[in-house]
Amino acid sequence: MSDVTTTDLYEVTMAMSYLREDMCAPATFSLFVRDLPPGRGFLVAAGLESALDFLARYRTEQEDVEAFADALRRPVQDLEPLLGLSFECDVRAIPEGHVVFAGEPLLEVTAPLPQAQLVETYLLNQLCHQTVVASKAARCVLAAAGRPVIDFSLRRTHGAWAGLQAARLGALVGFAGTSNVAAAASLGIPASGTMAHSYIEAFPGEEEAFRAFAHCHPGPVTFLVDTYDTEEGVRVAARVFADLRRGPGCAIRLDSGDLDALSRRARTLLDAAGLADVRIVASGGLDEYGVDRLIRAGAPIDVYAVGTRVGVAADAPYLDAAYKLVEYDGHPVMKLSSAKVTAPGRKQVFRRAGQPDVIALALEEPPDSAQPLLRTVMRGGRRTWPPDRWQDARRRLREDIAVLPGSARRIKGPEPVPPVRSQALEELTASVRTDIEAHLGAGHRAAPPYTAVPHPSVLSVRAQ
Repeated sequence: MSDVTTTDLYEVTMAMSYLREDMCAPATFSLFVRDLPPGRGFLVAAGLESALDFLARYRTEQEDVEAFADALRRPVQDLEPLLGLSFECDVRAIPEGHVVFAGEPLLEVTAPLPQAQLVETYLLNQLCHQTVVASKAARCVLAAAGRPVIDFSLRRTHGAWAGLQAARLGALVGFAGTSNVAAAASLGIPASGTMAHSYIEAFPGEEEAFRAFAHCHPGPVTFLVDTYDTEEGVRVAARVFADLRRGPGCAIRLDSGDLDALSRRARTLLDAAGLADVRIVASGGLDEYGVDRLIRAGAPIDVYAVGTRVGVAADAPYLDAAYKLVEYDGHPVMKLSSAKVTAPGRKQVFRRAGQPDVIALALEEPPDSAQPLLRTVMRGGRRTWPPDRWQDARRRLREDIAVLPGSARRIKGPEPVPPVRSQALEELTASVRTDIEAHLGAGHRAAPPYTAVPHPSVLSVRAQ
């Protein structure tokens, strides 16, 4: 069964109704985040590559139709109008790696209405998961203040595929390596790994374990020193390093306890043994908050390994994201329900140096020397944006982070830079709202005028 069936059932029921009613005119849907999660000053756009791969191969086959029919408990022939449906449409999106804010479309799909509807769930799944993980990982890089960060998340992510994505996203935001062998092999990410406590426990003592490990691996090695007594483990590791004349490139790893105090004592012991070039690696439940505390305390830690909390974005594991209709058959549409008012029409996001982004209509000219973020990445169902490497996205992020205000980059209490709306978008929104309310009648008025809504995150899309 293909990815086509990886969808919510109501996408199928709506698509069937659209086809029955011959509602196949072009529709534009916009995917955006309503509000940033708590503790976030920015997001990192991610997930576009897997979304485009999905759209490029999208086609409903007989087995998909049978699965839909079974889910609906209806005869297969009722679902036959969906057979052979493919995605032959246009996509505009913000390339991976760009810093983005609430209310800004990450992606806009323009397609015959049934097609645009059927792909909603998968697109939200891919962009939401990867954007939220990339955003947390990027904060780890900021917290580390130039020290290498390694991805150790595979064993704790929600599935092997999520682990592969987490490793890629870590590399995308600036991680130095990953423990995930599959990611290293398939994506060209440097591999990194040490040993487990079980390895130490399998030997009579730490010295036997360290020597056996070093004999097996002739290059630089990292010894895990906190299986029993951490300070004694450091002393044993130092003795083995000295005896085997290992030093440059080697390291010890601390995986538990007071990492600040233990790293200071370990550094003292290593330096006293003439091993100033042996590095200290820290792991064990770390994320940007833990790394930030250690950096601010001046802990002599050279490398940070992050896993559990980062791979699942533990403190903010989801995005309040939506995929909403903004235009149908050439007519702008919007949603008026309370607290979820949206803005009509296809959009563009303009980035201005040193100023807030501008959410504008797609055909507007850029203000001053602003740069458009949404690019045409697919036309007629075919990719027009070449496959993006994580290295390319890393470059974009590095450039965006460099000009992001320090207040948005803060680990604690960050302050995002909310985008503003163009005058043309404000006028169109007001006009469409007036038309809808006139059509519905005074008794159906909903929500106060959108201009009274204080945050631009609600201004994105859809009218039903």
